[in-house]
Amino acid sequence: MKVGYIRISTIEQNTARQYEMMKEKGIEKYFENKCSGKNINRKALNELMEFIREGDVVYIESFSRLARSTKDLLDLVEYFTDKKVNLISLKENLDSTTATGKLMLTMIGSIATFERDCMLERQSEGIAIAKQNEKYKGRKKIKFPTNWVEIYKRYKHREITGTKAMEILNLRRNTFYSLIKEYENTNKFLVCNF
Repeated sequence: MKVGYIRISTIEQNTARQYEMMKEKGIEKYFENKCSGKNINRKALNELMEFIREGDVVYIESFSRLARSTKDLLDLVEYFTDKKVNLISLKENLDSTTATGKLMLTMIGSIATFERDCMLERQSEGIAIAKQNEKYKGRKKIKFPTNWVEIYKRYKHREITGTKAMEILNLRRNTFYSLIKEYENTNKFLVCNF
């Protein structure tokens, strides 16, 4: 599905230019925010992130419409990549379905990976110190809820939103998406046939 994301910073600004840029792209659904881009906790952006599925294409007018900070942009690009969603920025002429677009997103992703690896390295050092001091308890393994497969299928077929699925399963956002990733990685054949 082709999805458009449009953002303006103030109510006085006009969205017409962004809609005009996307007009010929065959967008099937739009998400629009009228707010600052200083953080990524925006109603329509959150709705878009719940709505998109593998194979969808998200169109933006420019990267500045999606995120104002490099960190937020990298987080969003990583999120789209993990969900196997393509991203097209019209102003920067970047299309993740092209070789150049993939290269650019790979470079952006590499920076994000580097930042994450550095963070994990520091975390490992902290865990080692905590183990030496006998203060490390480890992480609890999350179990799949008993009705996981049924709710997962409904979510994948867009019968329910991610928020509704989380509510039914009584899961937090991070836990829900971690379980999706784990489930899809261990059940690739089954997922392909949903």
